[in-house]
Amino acid sequence: MIRDLCDGQLEGAEIGSTEIMFTPEKIKGGIHTADTKTAGSVCLLMQVSMPCVLFAASPSELHLKGGTNAEMAPQIDYTAMVFKPIVEKFGFTFNCDIKMRGYYPKGGGEVIVRMSPVKQLNPINLTDRGSVTKIYGRAFVAGVLPFKVAKDMAAAAVRCIRKEIRDLYVNIQPVQEPKDQAFGNGNGIIIIAETSTGCLFAGSSLGKRGVNADRVGIEAAEMLLSNLRHGGAVDEYLQDQLIIFMALASGISKIKTGPVTLHTQTAIHFAEQLAKAKFTVKKSEDEEDASKDTYIIECQGIGMTNPNL
Repeated sequence: MIRDLCDGQLEGAEIGSTEIMFTPEKIKGGIHTADTKTAGSVCLLMQVSMPCVLFAASPSELHLKGGTNAEMAPQIDYTAMVFKPIVEKFGFTFNCDIKMRGYYPKGGGEVIVRMSPVKQLNPINLTDRGSVTKIYGRAFVAGVLPFKVAKDMAAAAVRCIRKEIRDLYVNIQPVQEPKDQAFGNGNGIIIIAETSTGCLFAGSSLGKRGVNADRVGIEAAEMLLSNLRHGGAVDEYLQDQLIIFMALASGISKIKTGPVTLHTQTAIHFAEQLAKAKFTVKKSEDEEDASKDTYIIECQGIGMTNPNL
């Protein structure tokens, strides 16, 4: 996909290959299609293409096909409800239109992402978490699964959150995905906590054969609660997704996180190797974080500018 976005040369991109040779050319805008042909995640396709099309010569429209709500990757709802509002703080906007939802194992989903290029990215500072002001979400079923499954996931999640957070209304909507907007059968849940400073945290889970609905709801609720305990300003799944934008931005970016994930360590390693950005990861020195596993990731971005604008 990246080869096609920039008319580049790519060698060695076969299954089993241990090395590739990639020679990029000028990044061009326009309409591009990428199809995993499986339940492979459209969100991962979006992750790799977005930093490129931001520096294209003209606006881009990406038609991404595969799984929208798949294991081992962000759900499209996470991308739209958490990733999008936070990443737009770097000074760009994008539109994410979910045409069709697709689940494991069939895939068949499609998302259209539209975005315009920027001259340069702004740095961000996400270090003030604030206090949780809202908790909301959606529990969905698609295909042949009964609506009761969505209701059960939502109810179990609410009960689990209530044990720890009693003073907020938890609004999780059960949803039956329309037949013409979902391919195959699936169920899952995403729950989001919003804070007074605009930070967003999420917990999510997908149904699997043999796992009852209550378990799915509880798993998402527990993930959200653990993300709220560490005192960071981003959740464990957002931290690694912000690294490349911090590296490309102009100036110093800072994010406060919980324990730094292996994904984030890997992203930092490659951003330093390939973009020559400079990162530091330090334990947070704030008093309220003394007893918590909280870190500040700071980056001196390279100030990448778009030669086309």
